[in-house]
Amino acid sequence: MAHTDGYTAFVSSTAGRKIATTLGLPQPVALRRHVAGRPLADGPVLVGGHADTPALTALRDGLTAAGADVVEEVPAEQRLGGVVVDLTAADGPTDLESLRATLAPALKRLGRCARVVVVGRDPALATSPAQRAARRALEGATRSVAKELRAGATANLVLVADGAEAGALGTVTFLLSARSAYVDGQVVRVGAAPGTSGAPEAPADPERPLAGRVAVVTGAARGIGADIARTLGRDGATVVCVDIPAAGAHLAAVANEVGGTALQVDVTADDAGRRILEHARSRHGGLDVVVHNAGITRDKLLVNMDAERWAGVLDVNLGSILRMNEALLADDGLREGGRVVLVSSIAGIAGNRGQTNYAASKAGVIGLVDAYGADDALRDRGITVNAVAPGFIETEMTAKVPLATRELGRRLNSLNQGGLPVDVAEAIAYFAAPAQGAVSGNVVRVCGQSLLGA
Repeated sequence: MAHTDGYTAFVSSTAGRKIATTLGLPQPVALRRHVAGRPLADGPVLVGGHADTPALTALRDGLTAAGADVVEEVPAEQRLGGVVVDLTAADGPTDLESLRATLAPALKRLGRCARVVVVGRDPALATSPAQRAARRALEGATRSVAKELRAGATANLVLVADGAEAGALGTVTFLLSARSAYVDGQVVRVGAAPGTSGAPEAPADPERPLAGRVAVVTGAARGIGADIARTLGRDGATVVCVDIPAAGAHLAAVANEVGGTALQVDVTADDAGRRILEHARSRHGGLDVVVHNAGITRDKLLVNMDAERWAGVLDVNLGSILRMNEALLADDGLREGGRVVLVSSIAGIAGNRGQTNYAASKAGVIGLVDAYGADDALRDRGITVNAVAPGFIETEMTAKVPLATRELGRRLNSLNQGGLPVDVAEAIAYFAAPAQGAVSGNVVRVCGQSLLGA
């Protein structure tokens, strides 16, 4: 779907830019998005941090191999494409000076759509009050930096478990890359992947990290689901596109476009999970990735909401996932090293007027991530479970929102614009990659750092 943000087009013109500057209006820029063959960052990547920087020690070679031009000083001439600051050795509040000392001069030299990635430790695993305070402080600092950045730049925080530093490479490179265009002000936790040590093996073809993997996408006929299917297919996966029979024509078109197969099934059917698994096995030999994207809205103020609207949304958006997962996550379901990605919503975090049923269902999805992410049986099989929570995304649905509400949705974030379906799809593809075995139990908002729920 074409981007229809007329305001952004206007302020990108010479006359519009002058008017916006004079009036102090938001000036969104065209975001840097993934194009095959594009470098990891458009400029050098500054690295620094506190003390012996254990994370950078483990990540430096991998960043260079991924195409980053790693530098240790702010260049006098070039604009920076990114900054990685390692605070994993911080033990108390005074150590946070290293964050300021590294970032302050670097921010003055950031290029358009540059990336800031702060790496720290999980506060919950701290061994002293001072250490916990310093670790927790990084979240407030990173989110604030994200709100100060301009020209499409983003800032995010990666919390790495002791000994898992090398496993954070995929997360850090994703956040430095053009694939993370609409991910801003987020926290990603990286743990230790079961049965592994050191850095995960790099894919044979970096442009096709999902080669040889079989992925299922529910709700794939239109909108965000179709873009998820396209992105996973672009990254090398064989995609099973699932949707209701009424969407059969659109579903077949998407499946043909990505070189996958179509399966018409209502996700609320009791046998939906079994049918999906049987299709993936019989047509493609097994199943590696499941994306639970199917969902509906039936909006009404709660005071006027009937039981049918309430139950319908909860069943499609939440109950169906539980039932399908009984088959998909059984011992004979998803293959070892599988990936499960759920689609939540910012409404499940911040709530939304007139969407109590929808917000409840999407908050419930986050509860599923918490439960599955802590499931030792799944971890022992190398299966990860994560979710994305989209904010305002330019879709056919949001195009029908009243103009004033639509403009508020677009502007009330740090990037001053709506995201695209592909932005959600890129985050899902990141979670789905084989190299992300150390990333589980996360909910990442794809919202441009929306002010809602912040």
